[in-house]
Amino acid sequence: MADWNPSLYLQFASERTRPAAELLARIAKPTAKHIADLGCGPGNSTELLHDVWPDAIITGVDNSPAMLEKAQQALPDCQFVNANISEWQPEQPLDVLYANASLQWVADHQILFPHLASLLAADGVLAVQMPDNWQEPSHASMRQVAHELGHPPRARTPLPSVQIYYDLLTQCGCDVDIWRTTYFHPLASHQAIIEWLSATGLRPYLQDLDSINQQAFLRRYLQLLEEHYPRQKNGQVLLAFPRLFIVARRANQR
Repeated sequence: MADWNPSLYLQFASERTRPAAELLARIAKPTAKHIADLGCGPGNSTELLHDVWPDAIITGVDNSPAMLEKAQQALPDCQFVNANISEWQPEQPLDVLYANASLQWVADHQILFPHLASLLAADGVLAVQMPDNWQEPSHASMRQVAHELGHPPRARTPLPSVQIYYDLLTQCGCDVDIWRTTYFHPLASHQAIIEWLSATGLRPYLQDLDSINQQAFLRRYLQLLEEHYPRQKNGQVLLAFPRLFIVARRANQR
């Protein structure tokens, strides 16, 4: 897969950082020494962690060299590692293991989440936020266009149920808090939805297409967005964006 584009990703930095901050606010952890940010991207979420725990050893983990370079430039006091989330191993148990809008790209959550819980120190916290928009028109339309144009399916798989996440983590000895929030983002146009998703959900569909096929894909996708997202009276378009939040605290005994 082609590398991520930090500049494109950060075009909607405020919208992307808001759920990261709201996830962080639910971590009741006054002190933390060892922290990891899984899928740290350009460092916008890592910066939030550093602001709360300025004396902690914070490690950002990502497999995008471009994102890691941007993050290291922004946060020279943090350390960053090029690694896959499911394979990375910390040098010591973690007080906070934080993953904002990254784990939806990682397969096999029934294996992944118990593994992540095992990386926690006693009383350590796993904090996760994932887009839960697989069934939203913004993402269902991508799959529809790919099917219509004869392209192979490129979508990530839908998330497991809340009940599955709860069972996985409680069986690991964690107290679990789960909630879902739907954000309604006012955007200037349907094209703005494409600009937002070009940095994330659209990437798997577009990356292997030449420019002609990319244009054809986006033309049809734009038509579907216009059908599903009527303009408001002020001309704005409201993009519904559900997100799933999980905060799991490991019991003191290990």
